[in-house]
Amino acid sequence: MRRAPFVLSALLLLAVSAAQAAGLRHFDVPAGPDGPAIRGVAWHPCAEPPHEIDARGGRTFFGVNDCPIVGDKLPLIVISHGRRGWLGGHHDTAAALADAGFIVVTINHPTDTERDTSGTDSLAVTVERPADIKRTIDYALGGWPDAVRIDAGRIGLFGFSWGGYTGLAAIGGEPDLRRGLPSCQTSSLRACKELEGGERPSGPVIHDPRIKAAIIVDPFPVLFFAAESLKAVTIPIQLWSSDPAQNGDGLSGCCAAAINDRLPSRPEFHLVQDAKHFSFLATCTPAETAKMVAICTDAPGFDRVAFHQRFNAAAIAFFRTQLGEAATR
Repeated sequence: MRRAPFVLSALLLLAVSAAQAAGLRHFDVPAGPDGPAIRGVAWHPCAEPPHEIDARGGRTFFGVNDCPIVGDKLPLIVISHGRRGWLGGHHDTAAALADAGFIVVTINHPTDTERDTSGTDSLAVTVERPADIKRTIDYALGGWPDAVRIDAGRIGLFGFSWGGYTGLAAIGGEPDLRRGLPSCQTSSLRACKELEGGERPSGPVIHDPRIKAAIIVDPFPVLFFAAESLKAVTIPIQLWSSDPAQNGDGLSGCCAAAINDRLPSRPEFHLVQDAKHFSFLATCTPAETAKMVAICTDAPGFDRVAFHQRFNAAAIAFFRTQLGEAATR
């Protein structure tokens, strides 16, 4: 069902105005020996009412720029976007978590964003993406001006698609990045072609034991993770999968059932009937829909706005259970 633009905006605003707003603060993780600069946005509790913020390109956030942070010793959540994604791809989830009392950091992974695809699907990003997570947490706890607001003992991660791969690697997964991997030899993935051509990863995959809980959504690619590769993944996981029946478009990774079977401890698993891979992204504005029809179009009868209200509530409940209650307002 198509919604008129003003109706969609009203529904999105209603979803975030039941309490207060998310505050937004832009930042950059400085470039250094470990990698290039990383652009990011911190979402945080804010006592002011939300309003529409122009996020450029026909996109809209709901929140308050540069709002004073409410609360101290707040849990931190880091969000890793998918293939050729961007730091705003899950802005509604980030805002919901921030309004629930979490500080949420969303980043652009260098060389695998909508504006820079030079590393997309490459062997390089298999190690660079997990390193980005560690570098971002290092900055949030150290160089960020409001680092004192964060409880360093309560850190979580949210990863979607390639961000799901990133999350699994960051929390202890050891991707099998070697030449001759059977599942890689028949794959068209760029990283597989590079491996078969004799290339090697530029360094080890960096894990971050500071991450205490993770939400993993439709992780891709999973061919690098056999059960043996995931034996060290022991933190609590909420695992989400789109519907295999809705993902025959060849555009994306699907789904999470294989990872569910390989994890050493059973996660909190959610299979979402009729959801496409991209149904986990924030609801599109009319301008986004016009530019990205495949990403913004759901299966007939699937209500992305209603689903995200349930999805975000489940994410909040999971992180509250695993990391403890956030700020009280």
